[in-house]
Amino acid sequence: MVINPVEQQDVPAVLDFVLRARSDIFPMLEGADLPADLANFAQVYLEDEGGHFLIARCDGQIVAAIGYLPYDKRFGQLDLGQRRVVEIVRLFVIPAFRRSGLATRIFLALKAHAMEQGVEVLYLHTHPFLPGAVGFWQRQGFEVIDVEDDPVWRTTHMACGV
Repeated sequence: MVINPVEQQDVPAVLDFVLRARSDIFPMLEGADLPADLANFAQVYLEDEGGHFLIARCDGQIVAAIGYLPYDKRFGQLDLGQRRVVEIVRLFVIPAFRRSGLATRIFLALKAHAMEQGVEVLYLHTHPFLPGAVGFWQRQGFEVIDVEDDPVWRTTHMACGV
């Protein structure tokens, strides 16, 4: 298993992996517009200073992915202070590699990079309908800071200091 930052030549394969995983996990988003970070993947994760994206490969195939980008403060109810905050996004692990420790390994590699870059807070949001997601992030040191009242998504906001 090899975990590496995405390079320019990896972008098409990474987008294919992420979009397939996103479609499997969130079928209700089928036909929705491509999220801005994916539409502008190279700029967000490779060219701008604030983003970073990792993939894990096994026998040359992408089996996991995760990234971060500068937090854009789009959730007005959250107060993350004036510290340098990044948002963890797009953690996907193929089913055959789940419960193997790979998600923790790739997250810790991303966190180490964030620390090197002077990031002070890691933020993310997840949803309770994703099996084990909230508990996984709590085991990584994240705390729930808000749960939205929406009956469908119940978006769960979490943060952790670096």
